[in-house]
Amino acid sequence: MVLGARVAAETEETQGPRAPSELKPRFVADVMLGRLARWLRLLGYDVLYEHLADDVLIDLLRREDRILLSRDRALVETVGDERAYFVRNQRVDRQVAEVVRRFGLDTENFLFTRCTLCNTLVVPVTLEEVKNKVPPYVASTQQEFWRCPGCGQVYWKGSHLGRAKQWLRKALGGEENGSDA
Repeated sequence: MVLGARVAAETEETQGPRAPSELKPRFVADVMLGRLARWLRLLGYDVLYEHLADDVLIDLLRREDRILLSRDRALVETVGDERAYFVRNQRVDRQVAEVVRRFGLDTENFLFTRCTLCNTLVVPVTLEEVKNKVPPYVASTQQEFWRCPGCGQVYWKGSHLGRAKQWLRKALGGEENGSDA
C-alpha cells in the first residue's frame, strides 16, 4: 500500500454511529510497535506502520494529524507535544490496554473493519467473489466475507474471531470501553 493512501471504501456507509474512516484518533506507530499496530487496526483504528526515518515519521504525523506511538523516548521528546505518546509496556497485551485506556478507544463497535496487514478498510463481498481464495470448509460453512481492496486479504467470522475477542478481553482486564464486561 502506498504510504498514507486512502481507498474509496473509506467513504462508504458502515454500521454504527459513524464510519470507521471517521474513527479518531489516527496513529502512526514506530518500528518497535508492529504488533500493537496490528491489534489497533483489528479494533478499527487507522494505524500507519512503516519503517521510516524519524524525521519522515514526524512530518507524516503532523501532515496527517496523527498521534505517534513509540517506545523511543527521544523520538517522543523530539515531537514534544500531545501528538506523541511513549508506550511504557513491552508486552503487546499490556500495550493494547495502555493505549486503549490512555486514548479512551472504542473496543467494540469497529472490530474487524480494517485490514490488519495494510490498514485499508475492508468491504463486504459475496462468496462467489472469494470462493477460490478461501478453504473449501470455510466456503461451505461461512456466509459473510470481507476483502481488503488494498492487498486482497479475505476475512470471515471464523474461530479466530472468538479467539481475538477473548484475547482482547483478557488484555483489557475484562473491560471493554472502560466499563466492566
